[in-house]
Amino acid sequence: MAARKAVPARPAEARQRPTRRKPGKAAPLSPAPKKTKYLRASHIYERLNAAYPDAKCALEHQNPLQLLVATILSAQSTDKMVNQITPALFNRCKTARDFASIDTTELEEMIHSSGFFRNKAKSIKAACRIIADEHRGQVPATMEELLKLPGVARKTANVVLGVAFGKAEGVVVDTHVQRLARRLDFSKEERPDRIEQDLMRLFPRDQWIQLAHLLIHHGRSKCVAIRPKCAECSIEDLCYSEDKTV
Repeated sequence: MAARKAVPARPAEARQRPTRRKPGKAAPLSPAPKKTKYLRASHIYERLNAAYPDAKCALEHQNPLQLLVATILSAQSTDKMVNQITPALFNRCKTARDFASIDTTELEEMIHSSGFFRNKAKSIKAACRIIADEHRGQVPATMEELLKLPGVARKTANVVLGVAFGKAEGVVVDTHVQRLARRLDFSKEERPDRIEQDLMRLFPRDQWIQLAHLLIHHGRSKCVAIRPKCAECSIEDLCYSEDKTV
């Protein structure tokens, strides 16, 4: 009796029965993957850059020293208020030595409307004394030396380095940048220094300076703290924020 030939097993794919679908019911669609955070961040930057092509530092100044003083004055104040103060102040004090030697009471009176005027006057005089004595009257152009000046933290140092010297050593994080970074899910942190680190990781260095200008302008005009104008926002479709009040 001849041996029976072995029948080769069918592939697993062939043995599986096709899934029957009820008539008229379409196959479920898999959810579209979210854009990678870096690609999304890039799109947001491009759109904001198109929306605010003239975005720049709003503090009026003519040199690094004036910018440093104006930035110190802007703490807990507005750029608009500072710009009302500085014309007379800069006419009175033209050099670091002038700021260091001006009578404290006179300086306080000139900057009174910026708020916290006593602390600001103290910081301005002390910082300018160091600039006059140790830097030949020139504002230092490094993060290390700027942070040694009284009244100067990373935000002020980043403003001076980026705007006055074109150096991208970090990202300026003010109240607008802080708010938008959280709304746009660029960062979940609350501390400005940690938000800055997240932004530095997310965006290329050559965008750090302009990024702050764009976020600040957008925060002032559209993504305001209370009742943001989402219907007028150029990046509304890229915003994942469910809570517009963060």
